[in-house]
Parts: sequence; C-alpha cells; structure tokens
Amino acid sequence: MAGVKQGDWVAAAADQVIAEGKRRGPDSPLVCASGISPSGPIHLGNLREIMVPHFVADEIRRRGLECKHILSWDDYDRLRKVPAGLPASFAEHIGRPLTAVPDPCGEHESWAEHFKIPFRAALADLGVEVTEISQTQMYTSGAYREQILHTMRNREKINTVLGRYRTKKTEAPDEEDEGESAGSDYYPYKPYCTACGRDTTTVSSFDEDSTEIRYTCECGQDGSFALSEGNGGGKLVWKVDWPMRWAYEGVTFEAGGVDHSSPGSSFTVGSQLVREIFDGQPPSYLGYSFVGISGAAKMSGSAGGAPTPTNALQILEAPLLRWLYARRKPNQAITVAFDQEVNRLYDEWDALSRKVSAGQAEATELAVRERSIGSATRTLPSTEQVLPFRTLASVADITTGDEEQTLRILRDITVDAPLTTLDHARPRLDRAQAWVTGYVPTEERTQVRTEPDHARLEQLSPTEREALKLLLDGLGEHWSLPGLTSLVYGIPKLQAGLELDAPATPELKAAQRALFSLLYTLLVGRDTGPRLPTLLLALGAERIRTLLSVA
Repeated sequence: MAGVKQGDWVAAAADQVIAEGKRRGPDSPLVCASGISPSGPIHLGNLREIMVPHFVADEIRRRGLECKHILSWDDYDRLRKVPAGLPASFAEHIGRPLTAVPDPCGEHESWAEHFKIPFRAALADLGVEVTEISQTQMYTSGAYREQILHTMRNREKINTVLGRYRTKKTEAPDEEDEGESAGSDYYPYKPYCTACGRDTTTVSSFDEDSTEIRYTCECGQDGSFALSEGNGGGKLVWKVDWPMRWAYEGVTFEAGGVDHSSPGSSFTVGSQLVREIFDGQPPSYLGYSFVGISGAAKMSGSAGGAPTPTNALQILEAPLLRWLYARRKPNQAITVAFDQEVNRLYDEWDALSRKVSAGQAEATELAVRERSIGSATRTLPSTEQVLPFRTLASVADITTGDEEQTLRILRDITVDAPLTTLDHARPRLDRAQAWVTGYVPTEERTQVRTEPDHARLEQLSPTEREALKLLLDGLGEHWSLPGLTSLVYGIPKLQAGLELDAPATPELKAAQRALFSLLYTLLVGRDTGPRLPTLLLALGAERIRTLLSVA
C-alpha cells in the first residue's frame, strides 16, 4: 500500500509499531494485543477491541514483516453480574472465575466458552486471525508464578505508583480493581477462596520467605497457600495484571476503550508500572471511541440486548462490516445500522466499489477498501453479481423468500446481464432476506392486495384514470427496471404534454408523488411501499392489470 496519503490511521499506527520494535532491539518481535472478558455476549463494541489491532497487525504483514496478534481471553476474571436475559439463578456464581461457572445453556464446558464460541466463529468469517491465550490456563498452570511473586515482593513500590493517581473519589470504572488496600497493607493479588471458589476474599498477610498468603473470605473460610507452589487460585488485580502481561508477552501495540485511556486510568498507570516494576516498555497505544447502534431496539438475538458480530453478519456482508471499522479513526464513533439505515450503508459501500473500479478513488480510499475485502492472507467471499441491497430487500419482502419468484424478478431486473442463478446474488441476497425477516417491523412489510380496491377505483378522477391507462398501456414496451422507472416517473410528464425525459418541475414532482401514493394504495393498501418499479416487476403484468384495471 505504498503511497497512501496522510490521514490513513492504520498506516500511521503501523509505522509507530515498527518504530517501537526497532527501538526495543533488532530481535524484538512485533506483537499486537487484544483482551476480552467473556462475561456475557461479546458485542460490536468489543469487536473494536479486536479490529483496531487486527488492521494494524495486518498492515505490518502486508509490508512483509512478521507480526503476531494475540487475543487474551480474560476468562479468569470474576463473574460480576448476570446479564439480562440469562437465568437469575446464576447469581450464586457471582465472584467465581468465568471458566468455573457453568454454561447457562448447558451446551459447553463453561460460561466463558458459551460466549467465546460464537465470537470465535464471527472472527473467522471476518478473516481475523488471532493467537488465543486463556488467562485461566496461564494463571492455573503457573506461567505467571514468578511475576506474581515479584509483584507481591514489590507491592509497596506498586502502591506508591498507584498513589500518584489516586483521588479521594475516583470515577474511572476500572479503579475498583486496584488492590486490597491503599495503605501499608496493600496487596495486588486477589485469591479465589478454596472453599466457595469466589473472590470475596481479603488478604491478611504475605510471608516473603515462605510465600504463604493468608486470607479470609465472606463465606467464613480462613485460608492460606504458598504462591510459590501454586496450590491456590487467584490473580493479579487489573491495573497490575495488564502491564505485567505487556512485559511477559512483549506487546508492542494495543488499543483500549475510552475508560482505559483517560489521564490517570489503566493505561497511564500501567505505563508507569511496566517500567518501574516489570522492567518493560508500554506498547504503542490507540484509544478508541464507542460503537453505536442504529435500530438496535428491534434486535432480539443477543441476551441483554447488545448486538453481537454474529447478529451483524446476518445482515452485513463481512467486507462491509470490516469497512465500518476500517474507515473511521479509532477516536471517532461508529454507528452500525440495523434499521432502514442499512440500505444507506450498502449504498455507500457500493459507491466506493464503483469509484475504485472507475479508477477515481483516492489512495486512502483504496487502502481502506483493500483492508475491507480481506486480509494479507485471505480474500473474503463476495457477491458475484452485485445488486443494490434495497432492491434485494424489496424483492425478499414481496416474495416472502420464494426462490422461484425471486429468480424471476431478479432476472427481469438484470435484463442486460440476466441473473441465471440465485447463487450469483449470494451472500448479499441472504443478508437482505435475513434483514427483512428479522429487522423490518411487521407493519412495514408489504402485503399485496388479493382483490382490486373497487371502492377506490370507482372514485378515480379523470386525471387518475388517464394515468392508470398510460401505465397499463406502457407495461409491455417498458418491462424492465429502467423502463418501468422511466414510465412511472414519466406519466405525469406525458399528461402535461411533455416527453418522458423532460426535467421535473416542482409541479411535476407533486404530480409524481400523488401518482405514487395512488398506485401504492391500489396495490398494497397504504400510501408507501417498496420502490414502485421493483414492486411492479415483482407483481407481473397480469396481476398489475387485475389490480389496476377499471371495470
């Protein structure tokens, strides 16, 4: 992607990561990191935690350099609360590691796996390759044993660093995970109780020679174990755990949400701790903004109501979903559409594709599209014969998914290059059908009349009668999507003594709107509906004549 113009955030971030790697030394690996806690449905906001490092790592690979993208599953975190829509009885597991909580649906080995599996599948569909690291496995296997001991022996230094950023009342959401105490008895390690399995524990002492840690638990347990022997469970508190992992994994790039990026929050504190405690370096870093949802109220697929990548991929082709995350700088908000705005998203994506095909795209636009259609190692599946999403949605709405009728209509629409099989319109056609079925309210669905509206037909004015006659007489000559478009827009022009291609005046536009309202009323029983040319093609000439002919 040489020659990309300034303003390409991915290229700029990759430059910084490569420079950071060189600064660390010639043999320093390039590692981009993401971290997600599978405590509930992994939603589209969480996806940005993956996509920002993915695009950066992928850009580095496109330049011929090795770069690893790790996904740390924070599955050793405690269950904090039961998400809406899941059994309230699971509240008994609050405080236990996510991998120690049963799957709420009884299908997988744990609560954590229940939410990992669909997200993992979505990443595969998006062409995102990551090296997964389970923090449960890392902690319980003893991989961090030396780091934990080092942390406990340097707890006073850590407490001093944290003290630089403490306030009497903090508002950062991650401050609660700072440690046992802000005083002389500060402990940056939180044991899981050996009796009840929860982290409702308070450390009472730590012996640096024997490495014995003693604690009490709200359940009444008074326990102890030797950290050096690893025969107890627990983990470092978040603000210490994060920089420890930077040093352990050699992370050179990471992204984080606004809650971790503000002055005095996790990244600021972690940058101090990784230098002063773990003899490491903070990674190159980008903070990212929120992901908003347009039309999310109509969704029902995710427990708790937060749309997931799986939900999005039901209606958005994978390249388009990648594009939504690639085209915005991380500090800019993203809106993913599930309502009528989805039509506009597809229109914008198609416009970019046409611009690229015509050789009119700027360098940054070319780079963004190239990142969207695939990665350095894989090009994602695409629709062979691209039709406007709104057209496919209209057809899916009218035909209610009948494949024979759908193929007939789409063949008429693609008269210059007739569609021979619906497979050539997939996967976009499937996305359109899923959107109509799952996200278009019932009251907005098209219900074509089964019988003519005789009462309205009898009330037609002479001008309306003439308009219907011009439409019916012109069906044969104009039976194609462009032809019917020209006809329905042109009838008021013909009635005014003008040619079909005459420019529309305000008066003609008013007459067009009146005609469209009449046709919708006579065909579908309301004054709006799918695009008229598409609707007419879907109905077929015979049915149109049945519904519009005056006795």
